[in-house]
Amino acid sequence: MDVKKSRYRIAYLVSHPIQYQAPLLRHLSNDERLDLVVFFMSDMSLRSYHDRGFGIAVKWDVPLTEGYSHRFLQRRSPKDRISWFRPFVHLPIADLKADGFDVVWIHGYAHQACLRAIWSANRAGLKVLLRGESHLCSHPRSDAKSMIKDFWIPRIFERVDGFLAIGSMNRRYYLHYGVPQERIFDMPYAVDNGFFQRLARNAQRNRESLRSSLGLEPNRPVILYASKFETRKRPDVLLGAYRQLSSDGVSEPYPYLLLIGDGKERAPIQETAYSLGWSCIKFLGFKNQTELPQYYDLCDVFVLPSEFEPWGLVVNEVMNAGKAVIVSDRVGAGPDLVKQGLNGYIVPVGDVEALADRLRFITSNPDVCKKMGCESLKQISAWGFDQDRNGLLEAVASVVER
Repeated sequence: MDVKKSRYRIAYLVSHPIQYQAPLLRHLSNDERLDLVVFFMSDMSLRSYHDRGFGIAVKWDVPLTEGYSHRFLQRRSPKDRISWFRPFVHLPIADLKADGFDVVWIHGYAHQACLRAIWSANRAGLKVLLRGESHLCSHPRSDAKSMIKDFWIPRIFERVDGFLAIGSMNRRYYLHYGVPQERIFDMPYAVDNGFFQRLARNAQRNRESLRSSLGLEPNRPVILYASKFETRKRPDVLLGAYRQLSSDGVSEPYPYLLLIGDGKERAPIQETAYSLGWSCIKFLGFKNQTELPQYYDLCDVFVLPSEFEPWGLVVNEVMNAGKAVIVSDRVGAGPDLVKQGLNGYIVPVGDVEALADRLRFITSNPDVCKKMGCESLKQISAWGFDQDRNGLLEAVASVVER
């Protein structure tokens, strides 16, 4: 890579401090070639707030703003809620230009402040990078909405100098809307691999005590779900597939099913599960970042059956614990992280039979399951923050020196 400047100044605009992004921003800030300043629209996540997906108050147990330069933009709306209009903030593009910034990096375009920042940067002569989560396997929409999207997205993208693709499905999305290949750079969606690998290793010594505290018999395999209980996550599909693991439809399946998370769909799913009279299904509620790795370590196979999932960083997390994974073909992480038959499976969304078949095979073959887990750990170790840094550097150098 031919980098002409020794250091680039980057202004990063994002909605609020995000638990997944904080360690990445620290990693980027430790590189002497990057002078990164993060501009937040809201500080809602620094305190307890109501998460609409989980349906409960959440306060993250990991540092969100330590180790990197950041500022909170002045907002006119006091509400914590983030929507198209809220909060109303302004990124001072003219000041950024005067301060010698090279690039404005924007996370997503589903907020009016992000679009205004793109337009303002164009007028000021600042280069724009965009990183988003979209892919083509989205929610069904009306013809009118599709027409509006097809009209506006290419016009927005024309004003962006470089696109930071989080994975192959995201890359195809940009290509679909006419973005030239040479303007797309790989910046994979990653988690703090070191953090999750370390906590998963530490959890191994307490694995049996955790198993005992949950009332799980030794040696029986464990299937894990860890996500929000929302309709689009399709926990009902997982429960339906799990029921098919029963030998006669009445007796308990041999594997356990653990479900972590909360949300409005938890109550009906839990009611259905409890009506079966089985003790092998456990609803464990919301677990914070530092709590999750012990459950990743405990499980044998992880399932994310979503009908729409922009990425699914929980897949990254559980792979760091060296586990087999099964996802639907609507999960953005699938094509990049799940290698069919090697570290898990990709199944058609909503296909209860296919999911049950894969679960039956994995939980009945412990040696295969263990081998898949080793492959997961190997793959995810090469999908991390170093790759993100390299992709960002390549993108910045390309658009600035163009």
